[in-house]
Amino acid sequence: MTTSILSHYDINQDTIALLPAKRIEYDTIVWERNDSLHVKQPMLSLIKEACLEGGADYEGRRVAVIHKTGIQHKIPIPIQPLQQIYAFPTHSPKLYECCWIFYHHIKSIQHHPTKASESIITFHNYRKLTLPISYAALEKQMHRTSYCIVRFSFQTLDRILR
Repeated sequence: MTTSILSHYDINQDTIALLPAKRIEYDTIVWERNDSLHVKQPMLSLIKEACLEGGADYEGRRVAVIHKTGIQHKIPIPIQPLQQIYAFPTHSPKLYECCWIFYHHIKSIQHHPTKASESIITFHNYRKLTLPISYAALEKQMHRTSYCIVRFSFQTLDRILR
């Protein structure tokens, strides 16, 4: 994996996770399928820009998810539903420790073997990410996101069939 520092990054189908950076030089660590990048933009800025590229602003997507699913906290975001790009936050997006995980790249989740307050995500490329979130909370985020995908997929399919 190469490491680069970028002033700008566009979320795409290869993006698997956005992680907080504990560095002055950059704000976000982006994991892609075959790369790891350091980006000077904050995670929420990246998410908001990607939503706009997908045809709606972040707040509109957020409100639509609340309306269609009833989810009120740690809301999954359909960033670009037509390209199947959905992400969910591990914590409130306002918190520094929040990570954004891109649903379709997840192969499995598991309990941390020794720490109940942590979980491990294995992505389809077999890269593992240990997160400071309990297995139950991570599983709940997975379920919320899958429900969001179902709700938005039927809406998208309905528009296509009309």
